[in-house]
Formats: sequence, structure tokens, C-alpha cells
Amino acid sequence: MTTTAQTTTQTATAAQPRTAIRTLTADEVAAFRSAVRADLPAAGAPGASPVHAFVLAHTLADATVRDLAAAEPEPEPVSVVHLGQDIRIEQPLLPGERITVGLDVAGARREPRGTRVAVRARLTGEDGTPRAELLTSALLMGATAIEPFGQIPSPAAPAPSGGAGEPAAAEHRLTPAWISGYAHASGDLNPIHLDDRAAQDAGFPRVIAHGMSVLALAVEEIADRYADGDVTRVVAVSGRFSAPVVPDVPLGIELAPDADRTLVRFTCRTPSGIAVKSGWAQLAGRRP
Repeated sequence: MTTTAQTTTQTATAAQPRTAIRTLTADEVAAFRSAVRADLPAAGAPGASPVHAFVLAHTLADATVRDLAAAEPEPEPVSVVHLGQDIRIEQPLLPGERITVGLDVAGARREPRGTRVAVRARLTGEDGTPRAELLTSALLMGATAIEPFGQIPSPAAPAPSGGAGEPAAAEHRLTPAWISGYAHASGDLNPIHLDDRAAQDAGFPRVIAHGMSVLALAVEEIADRYADGDVTRVVAVSGRFSAPVVPDVPLGIELAPDADRTLVRFTCRTPSGIAVKSGWAQLAGRRP
């Protein structure tokens, strides 16, 4: 059985800042956006989605969270549930550049179902210029051995620049093929997204869509409607994941822009309820 001293040491080790270097390629950017837009017209303009910043940081963030979970004394594996994501882009991600991902765990706190953690990632270019900052909130289901530390930040949406604009809505049906396409384009090959048996073992009726795939689809819809198809004008996006999305059911994306189209709030829902809540995206002006 793991002692308190051992647990504290493992937690402290997992919480240490970590870094990784990723090279963003044009093929990766194109494959990712093509997978997300499989049921949409071709993108109106090239460029990396802000969600690609999460793709670059995901491997390091996932390993860090699972290292935290490794402190648990029980033999049953801890389930990691993605609760929310915040992404802010300082400068557009450019294909061909080497990106340094710096990551730390901002805090952990006990909750009735386990331990909530906040993971912060900062992406910088080769010249040290900030490219993006991400805050990931996750729940380690059943985790009780992690000593609470730090803080769990609660980012707030920016204030609208004007009154209410004209709302819009879109509907999609995410097929197993669409979900698989996103999995391979993003590199997130968790079996619950690809294999019905694995999903059922985790408590789902069948495979489920990645929460970030739903967020990425909302970003593309927002770019098409409010940014002339230029996804790089989406400089920040945020959402809380409240329910899984299974294949072949209607997925509604409800968009509510402000009058100046600089802030778009959104909700994603299926017949079972809201899948992404408290969503918002901030848009920059037209790029030269």
C-alpha cells in the first residue's frame, strides 16, 4: 500500500514543470482541419485552428495527468474525464515552426467523485515569442491519494463589445468514421473513441466523440459565419464538457454573437442534453 510520504513525493514529481518540442507541419494542419470539416465545405482560408494548440500540448498534458493518477494505491485504473478547456492564441501557429510546449499543474483539489486538476500549458516559438496559452480542467475519477495543492483557476469570458447580434444554428451528425478521422488527425487514439467494446467497458453505450472534436467543429462554424472563413481570427475559445456525444444523433450548435461579432457564445447539444456549455469564442479583426 502506498504511504502518505510516497504519495506526496509522486504528486510533487508529477507537478514539476515539463517541456516538449513539437514541429507543426502544413500536412498536420491540413489533415486536422479536413477531418473536422469532413461534412462542411472546404475551408475558406488556410491556417491552423486554435484547437491545434491543444493537439500540440495533448501528449505531454495527458502523460502528466496520468502520472498524477499513478499515485493511487488501488489496482483499478483511474479514469480521466476532460471537464473544460480554455485556449488563448497570442500569435497564429505557423506550419514549419518548432513549438516549445511548457507545462505545469496549477493545482489539484478533492471533490466527491475524485480529484480535480488544472493543467496549464504555454506554447512558444523558436524565438521565444508566446504563441498560445491553454488551461485544461480534468477530473481523476476515484483518485484520493493526490495531496491538494495550488489553485484551480476559473477563466471568465470577455465582455461583449456591443449588443446582441443575429443568432445562428447548425446541425451535424458525427458518424463513427468522422470520430475516427478526428482521432487519427489529432493523435488522440483513446480506444473509447474507436472501439465499442472499450467504450462499453468505460460505461458508455458505444464509442463517443472527443470533447475537443466538438469544440473544434464549433470553432469552424464560428469562423465560417463571423470571420470570413479565416479560422486564425478565432484568438480564444473556451467550453465546459457536460455530456458525451455518441455517433449518429443530431448535434446542434447554437451561436449567439455580439453586435460587433468579436465575441460569440455557443452551446452544443444533443437530444440527451447539453454536451458543451458556457462556450465562447473571441474573434480578432480581419488580418492584412
